[in-house]
This record gives sequence, structure tokens and C-alpha cells, in this order.
Amino acid sequence: MSVSATMGVMKPLLGKLAELAGNEYSRLKGVRKQASFLEKELSAMNAALEKMELMDELDPVARDWRDHVREMSYEIENCIDDFLRKFGGGHAKVGFIRKTALRLKMLGQRHRIADRMEELKVLALEANERRLRYNIDECNPNSSYECNHNSSFVAIDPRMSAIYIEAAGLVGTDGPRKELVSLLTDTEKKLKVVSIVGFGGLGKTTLAKRVYDEIREQFDCTAFVPVSQKPNMTEFMTGLLHRFPKPPKLEIDESSQAQARGMQDIIDDIIKRLKKKRYLIVIDDLWDQSTWNTISRAFREEFPEDAKGSRVIVTTRVEGVAYGACYSRPECIYRMKPLGEQDSKRLFFRRVYGSEDDHPSRFEEISAEILKKCGGLPLAIITIASLLASRPQRIRDEWESIRNSLGTQFAVNPTLEGMRSILNLSYIHLPLQLRASFLHLGFYPADCEIERDDLVRQWLAEGLVNKLHGRDMEVVANNYFNELVNRSLIQPDRTKCGELVSCRVHDMMLDLILSKCEEHNFLRVECNSEDMAREHGSKYKVHRISMNFSGGGAADETASGTIPSSMSHVRSLAHFGGSTYMPPLLHFKYLRVILFKILGDKTTDLTAISQLFQLKY
Repeated sequence: MSVSATMGVMKPLLGKLAELAGNEYSRLKGVRKQASFLEKELSAMNAALEKMELMDELDPVARDWRDHVREMSYEIENCIDDFLRKFGGGHAKVGFIRKTALRLKMLGQRHRIADRMEELKVLALEANERRLRYNIDECNPNSSYECNHNSSFVAIDPRMSAIYIEAAGLVGTDGPRKELVSLLTDTEKKLKVVSIVGFGGLGKTTLAKRVYDEIREQFDCTAFVPVSQKPNMTEFMTGLLHRFPKPPKLEIDESSQAQARGMQDIIDDIIKRLKKKRYLIVIDDLWDQSTWNTISRAFREEFPEDAKGSRVIVTTRVEGVAYGACYSRPECIYRMKPLGEQDSKRLFFRRVYGSEDDHPSRFEEISAEILKKCGGLPLAIITIASLLASRPQRIRDEWESIRNSLGTQFAVNPTLEGMRSILNLSYIHLPLQLRASFLHLGFYPADCEIERDDLVRQWLAEGLVNKLHGRDMEVVANNYFNELVNRSLIQPDRTKCGELVSCRVHDMMLDLILSKCEEHNFLRVECNSEDMAREHGSKYKVHRISMNFSGGGAADETASGTIPSSMSHVRSLAHFGGSTYMPPLLHFKYLRVILFKILGDKTTDLTAISQLFQLKY
């Protein structure tokens, strides 16, 4: 039974309590009795939680009760795990004197755990009383989106990669692609910067990548680099530096860590590597002018003989940034537009039925209404079409329900909130057993390539995958991955021998994931070590932390090593970026998953890893 996004570890906890109440622990009468009591109390609460998990919305009282019980389930499971670690193993081969000494030592530990279980027993009683007092059991689920995973294998829909290519073709093949290629391959010798500007979800990155791939062979040096909203500029510029080959006679000291090098030194090194080279660089998803001011210092051409027709493409959502990046040249700005009616229908029906021509005529009218609410944005169209394609029966009532769930304001005024309402609909219709695995993607930074095998092993290690009778757990986990791809919640990326081996998460989908993580206290992203050491205002403990130190805040080994008590219950810990800061692992005794992706040639002390008894990945 898997860990749930909304129910926490309630289901696996019930299994552990049943184990404790069994005959194997008959000699521990006090603990066995308390485990049996907790199992009965929590089983009643679990029934109510299962009803609530199927509901789209809860009233504040029910939501508060659900959150309280979810967090209590983590507390009780930690207590049980402590007990099983200390008393689960036998001492059959230990001598009498040694065995007696062990029993005396364990007696005090057993009393402490028994006292803790008594406290948790009181909390369970109080929670159950609240359940009865507020009639929580009377919650009536208005929808159910369970799906059947009993089939031996869920394959990736072979149309998915083609759908994203099709989206690229729709926004780039006829007009925009030709216009941009013409702008970038003219005879102008000076450096030219071309800006692509438009609302998120229009396909700016897709268009830029398509143009980049088409003309890159004409240049000596090329790079396609994403920018985060709050980039650490030292790390960003160091990463850009390593994209370009070092001239054989160029003396550059790269032995010191990136944090120790001055920004001007890094910029000077980039200039030296690009000197007398014709380069093409894409700066993807630029958010503010100050960031561009730093980046652009590396692209200056001080001498006429250095002008070789180099080109830079910038994608941004901000009109002012687009204008400033191309040095106030209006002719170098390309403004993305939504898809027209015919292209929208073509993309929509191709995802739902496999062909824009072969679809029932009775869906024409309602399809037009749905597409109008998608506002011509490829991301919105693909997401909604994938949702409809995933339904077991394509009946009109379901299409009408989807249409009615979409906000009308999005077609008139496309905003972040409007797009989020469209993406949220796909989350609401996501099978319950997939939600926690989907939210787990929030560990990874924006624009990160995520390896499929790594991802599914993390899901397994944290217990996010349902254990089905007679089924290999890794097959089930791979089915989860494939289904998320089929539903367009993650985007296919790299293939190997015809098999998809990695994915990416669109930045707007990542925004939705992180908002859901906050809502369910599922995961927290920390951007610097100061936040790690500071007590947070949340009334619940933290269960998963992603230290995304590639984003910008100061984060190094000089930060305080003290960790607040609210973080001692963390089950998954991820580290991204170039920081050498690492909180003491001994503070995290319940860790199941540790994930490190640290930039550069740096070392981290993992000596305490041998004492993490729950660690699986």
C-alpha cells in the first residue's frame, strides 16, 4: 500500500500496526496492545480519508482534520520504525549474560517508546472524536478517478513524441521559423540578438530549439542554456563557460571553485574562448534586464575583426526584457501568437483520436468550445486533449464536464492563473495512486532533464508505488512514468534504442506541482542554507526537502549547521547546484532517499550515511 499525497503514510502504517499486533511480538504485551488499539482507531479514520481523497474540494473543517490526521500518520510511523529497528531483530545466538544485559538496556528504550505510543494514542483518540463530532464520515465524494493497473504493462502512447513535434511545427514551420531563420542568417557581420517574446505555454522554447537545431551547423560554437527566475549568476556564467572549448594555448585557472572566482574573471574567460569565433547562443526564459546585463557582457565585440556574424536568441515572457536584450531594435523582436482555429483543431484531434480528420462529428461543437477556452496555447491544448484521450470511454457527458470545468476568462485574458486552472484540471482527474509520484517531480529544478530509471527507483524507495499482487514493483513504477507521459503531465525528452529514457517538466506544470506540494505539505524547496537553518512558520513538520541551490541565494559550508527540529523527520533529501553546504546527515534519521547533483569538482561529507537505517536510494 503506497504513500499518498493527501493521506500521507496512513495505508502503509496500518500494515505495520497489524504486524506489531501479530503473534511475532506476543512477548511485548504492552506494545502489542497499543498497536492493536491504534490499528482499530486509525482504520476508522482511514475510511473517512479514502472518501475525502476522491473529492475535488473540502470544507475548511474537513480539510483541517484531514491534514492533522495525515501528519499524525507520519509521527506514528516514525515511532513504529524506531521500535522495529531497536527490537525487530532477535538475539538467538547471543550468550545468556550478554542477552540479559541487552534486555536490561532495551527495557528503558521500550518504556520510552511505549510512552511515546501512549501520547500518540491520545492524539488518535482526539482525532477520532473530532471525526464523529463534525460528521466527517458524511463527506460524499463527487468524483472518482481511479484507474486499473492490473494490466501487465502500460506502454507510452507512440503519438506523444509526434504530438510535441507537431506542436513545434504548428508554431514554427510556416511563418515564425522562416522569419527567425532569415533574421539570424543574414549577411550582417555584427553581433545580432533576436528576442522571442510571449506568454508562457505558447511554445517559445520549442520554436527557439527548432531554429537552433536548423542553423547550428553554420557556427563554430553553440550553446542552449536555460535561465531560472532567480539565477545564481556566478554558477550560470561558469556553466556557460564550460559549453565552449578551451583554446589549446589559453591559460585559464579553473582549479578553484566557482564561488571563489570573480564574475569578471569568468566573463573574461568566456570572451577569450569566443574570440574570433562565430557563435550561436540561446538564452532561454530570461526574466529580468539585470540578468541580461550580466550575461551580455560576455558577448561584446570590441574590435571590427572579431565581428563574424555571431547570433544570440533570447526567449522571455517580458516585453521590456525582449526590447532591452535586442538593443532596442524592434525588427529583432518576434512576438509569439496563439494558434489559429484550424491549427488548434488539428493539434487537439490528433492527440485525442490520432488524426485531425477521423473524429465523430458530434464532438465538433463542444470541441470548438473547449479549444476557445484553451486560448490557442499549445501546452493547454495538449494537456486537455491528453486528459480526454485518457478517459476509458469518450462520451459527451465527460466532454461537457471538462468544458464546464474550464474557466471562461482564459480565452479573453490569458494569465498564469488561467493556465493553472487548465493544468489543475488534469491533476484533479489524475488517478489517486499517481498523484504522489507526480508531486515528487517537484524535487527537480526547472529545465532539468530527469532520468526515468532514477525517478522510478526514488518512487519505489519512498513507497509511492502500489504493491499489486503478483506484480514486479519496478514494472508498476514504470507504468506510472509512462502514464504521466501519456497524460502530458511530463514531456518526453531523450530516447535510447527507441525507448524513452528521460523526461522534462514544463515550467508552468512545475509551478502547479509546487503549489500542490505546499497545499499537502508534501515537499519544500529551499533556495539557500539560511532558510534550511531557520525555523519555518508551518504548523506541520517537513517530510521532503529539495535544496535547489542553483537558483541564487548564498549557500555554502560557512552557514550554520544547526537544523530545526521540524526537519528531523525528513524522508527525502535532494541537493542541486554548486554549493558545498550540506546539513549534518545524522539529523535526518528517517531518510529513505538522498539525491545529489552537485556542479563542479567538489566533495561532500557522507560519512554518516551508514547510520541511516531507513535509506533505500
